[in-house]
Amino acid sequence: MILVYLCALGRIAKMEIPRLGECKFDERDGCYVSEPISLAVMNRKKCRILVEGYDEDPPVEDFHEAISNFLEAPSTVLMAAEPHSFKYYLDVKASIEPEDDFPSIGSPSEIWPFVQLRGEAIVSRRPYGDNGIYISLECNCDWEPEHGLQIVFKNGAVVNKIGPYDGHLTNSDAYADSALENVVYR
Repeated sequence: MILVYLCALGRIAKMEIPRLGECKFDERDGCYVSEPISLAVMNRKKCRILVEGYDEDPPVEDFHEAISNFLEAPSTVLMAAEPHSFKYYLDVKASIEPEDDFPSIGSPSEIWPFVQLRGEAIVSRRPYGDNGIYISLECNCDWEPEHGLQIVFKNGAVVNKIGPYDGHLTNSDAYADSALENVVYR
């Protein structure tokens, strides 16, 4: 059953989205927002899910599938991305004069204790390339407090991009270079 309430401006104020429950439309951000939901992939930490373009970008089943994949993604999905996250850490370390409080991370498997979820995941359709549904997590990380860490999940199931937060869903889009379509970190 889909639950909908109309706003005065003709927008849907609340929408029941499968796996997310009742989501409220946020006029400021232009998306539907869920209550905080536990993420298996992030060791059960909770975050709100923001869904962009849901009622104006059919088919909605694409959103449902990606959200379901994301909510069911095990921590092994992030484990597969550890080498990319560690490379990002090493690149930042090499580009600055590390201070006394700069974290010492010795291997890819040690990376995640230095990453903190910021509180929301953004679900959106990629406007270029495959037009698929991607889910972007914005995180803080101890080695790069200014730009943080962005982790993007293609169809909610596999990490396809890691690096400083830039808002892009793929490196191909970020650099306008189709040769980077399958590059996770650059």
